[in-house]
Amino acid sequence: MEIPRGGRALEATLAARGAVDNGVERVTLRYRPPGGMPLPLGLNSYDAATLGDWLAAPATDRPARTTADGSPPAETGETPVRVSAVAAVRELSDDQVWRSRAGDAVRRQVGRSCGMSDEVMPSVPSEGRRGRRLSGGWRVTAWVSAAVCTAGLVAAAVPVMRHYEIPPFSQKGDPVSYGTVPLVAATAPTGLGPDHSGDGRIATVPAGTLLPTGPRAPFKVAHTLDDGTHIGVVTLHGKQSGYTGKVWVWAPKAYDDPKYANSGFPVMIALPGGPGYQDNYWMDPSLKLEESITKWYQQGKSKPFLLAMPVLNPGPDDKGIYWDGSDIPGQPKMGTWLTQDVPALMRANFRTLRSRDGWAYMGSSSGGFAGLKAVLKYPDRFKAALISGPDIVPDSPLWAGHAAQERENNPQVLAQQLITRKGPDVYLGFQVGTRENRSTIADIQKFIATYGKGPVHTQLNLIQGGQHNAYTYVPAMGTGPIQWISSHLAGPTPSP
Repeated sequence: MEIPRGGRALEATLAARGAVDNGVERVTLRYRPPGGMPLPLGLNSYDAATLGDWLAAPATDRPARTTADGSPPAETGETPVRVSAVAAVRELSDDQVWRSRAGDAVRRQVGRSCGMSDEVMPSVPSEGRRGRRLSGGWRVTAWVSAAVCTAGLVAAAVPVMRHYEIPPFSQKGDPVSYGTVPLVAATAPTGLGPDHSGDGRIATVPAGTLLPTGPRAPFKVAHTLDDGTHIGVVTLHGKQSGYTGKVWVWAPKAYDDPKYANSGFPVMIALPGGPGYQDNYWMDPSLKLEESITKWYQQGKSKPFLLAMPVLNPGPDDKGIYWDGSDIPGQPKMGTWLTQDVPALMRANFRTLRSRDGWAYMGSSSGGFAGLKAVLKYPDRFKAALISGPDIVPDSPLWAGHAAQERENNPQVLAQQLITRKGPDVYLGFQVGTRENRSTIADIQKFIATYGKGPVHTQLNLIQGGQHNAYTYVPAMGTGPIQWISSHLAGPTPSP
């Protein structure tokens, strides 16, 4: 935004004192440009009167720091007639640190509502000077202007508070279910559970689709994303494993698209690295996994995956104790939990695909190992895995004394057995950052060189500068791995 100088600064009023942390003040400046209407500039925490003096000064009073296009003034000494409001603000102070993420977003919105660009509203500690008070009719006008900006603040704050899930605009803890179940023709294979009721429509369900089998799980909202989709969470009592733990789930917006109302969707079971106990970091919106899947689907790169995000471990992985996503004798059956109970939860509550073509894993670190092992051990149930920075062999100290069972959960052994049996085909997409442990990179490359043949199809995405964390892995998935995995999996079928 460019503001002409040489107008009239209508002074500033102190809207509130101590309205922001650390004694920062909020002011409203009114400025009338030459031949124009007064501009209400809602500003935070700096001497607005000084800015008013700057704007009101004749254009030849002193050189501007930038020209209208943001470039330095000419060396000829010629002074630009217009000055950037951004440059004027920066003339006053170099402190432009925002107090919080939410505050940043709110102030940007208020700036727009008051006719200002994003950069015009830095947060700068007050020096204790109050703006000069207006008099007469200008005071009334100032109050009207302040009311307009306040209304802008309220209007801007609501979506921002929803985005950051700030009460009372948070839906956290509210019950949530995913989609409706159509009333299907009696001849159609339904898998419809007894506790479901249809929506009154007679529908033909594609042969490869499995409708929710029930019973419905009591999901609660954990997060609401900007597109209105919900990450839900439930405490699952695993019937097969006997283990009880949390599972987070998410359905993309396409799941509610009427053209896919009768179709199943592919499932991606996303496993975290350590600690993987009482939490699963893939459900954190800041990692943007769900947002990225939506974007990649819209770009034609990815299938619109349903996500299941279970806990990986039954306890904290401290003191060198972890469970390798396996059924270690004498320990909770985490392998059964991940490969039977979690898929059963998805089938009970979502429209899924009957065949293994609609089932895959993704994971990082120890979660990558668990996903890799699951696909190799049960290739009749799962077809693919997207694996980032994984361990390649089981190495939990809990395997001590159980060598035979450890061997049964070794991806190297399982891959060789699959090659010997000549199938079925599985697709393993590996990712690793160049700044990760060299032994991790070497182990992955050795596995691919040794076992990446016959029915074991592999791909490696070497992430330049990448580190061993999810913030590296999620963006890298969109550079090729998600396309490769998706090309070998089935997607939803649109209604005829």
